[in-house]
Amino acid sequence: MIHHTMIVSFQNPLPGSALDQYLADIERIMLDSGLVQSVTTRRHLPVPGEEDIPALIATAIVQFTVADADALAKVFTVPGLHEAIERWQARHPYRVACANHQPLA
Repeated sequence: MIHHTMIVSFQNPLPGSALDQYLADIERIMLDSGLVQSVTTRRHLPVPGEEDIPALIATAIVQFTVADADALAKVFTVPGLHEAIERWQARHPYRVACANHQPLA
């Protein structure tokens, strides 16, 4: 089992409804692929002063679980994924940091 965790950082603040839609779009695409076992999304919980940290600060976290490395490689080629990324990037630019890892607990 492999977890793929993405730290998503939008360049500008998003209205809550837009962030909810982004997360729902990604979750739907991943689940519809048939390649993921689960998808979890959460909003970042900001704390005062973090904006002064010279690091990528999350807007949201997306984590999906796949059976193995082959499934992980295939998930990045599912229909609609790159179109959704391009559509969201055009409206609300963002950056992503990723980690592939075994379960943390």
